[in-house]
Amino acid sequence: MARHKEFNREEVLARAMETFWRYGYEGTSVQDLLDSMGINRGSLYDTFGDKRSLFLEAIAHYDQTVVRCLIARLEAPDASKAAIVDYFQSLVDRMVADPDRRGCFVTNTAVELCPHDPDTAKRVAHNLDCIEGAFYKALSRAQEKGEISPDKNIPALARYLTCNLQGLRVISKVNPDPQVLQDIVQILLGVLD
Repeated sequence: MARHKEFNREEVLARAMETFWRYGYEGTSVQDLLDSMGINRGSLYDTFGDKRSLFLEAIAHYDQTVVRCLIARLEAPDASKAAIVDYFQSLVDRMVADPDRRGCFVTNTAVELCPHDPDTAKRVAHNLDCIEGAFYKALSRAQEKGEISPDKNIPALARYLTCNLQGLRVISKVNPDPQVLQDIVQILLGVLD
């Protein structure tokens, strides 16, 4: 007779995501996962498969619970230039308030695994495409409202913002000084003028 699972799958997945986010894929042992998730080895393998499968599911969970929430304001029907400015200002606030300097789970994963892991690279690329798409929508609305010059290349600007967003997240891990991050954001957003 199969045992009934005595844990909430989403809750233990969220704890696994936090552990991978903090230590990276290679830096996280199965024992680290068991300790943080509060489940036994058999439950981990029965529910999530192996460490790699759990990691890929943790990336998808991050996308659904963190990234989607953050880009929602850029995808709002009335979002335009102010939403982009607010997005970056809020990002600086979150980075400064993170005492562990975790950065972004997706960015960390891109640096650690994407050069040699095609499956992870596809998942990270999908995530970045979603972010770029959200910037594209807000930039397009800003251009329609006359907040951004009509001669600006909106697809290129969306890629530029996405690229610099990732760079900002890396810098915040090294130097979380609020003034440094604000200086970067000020120059970054100057491209919208």
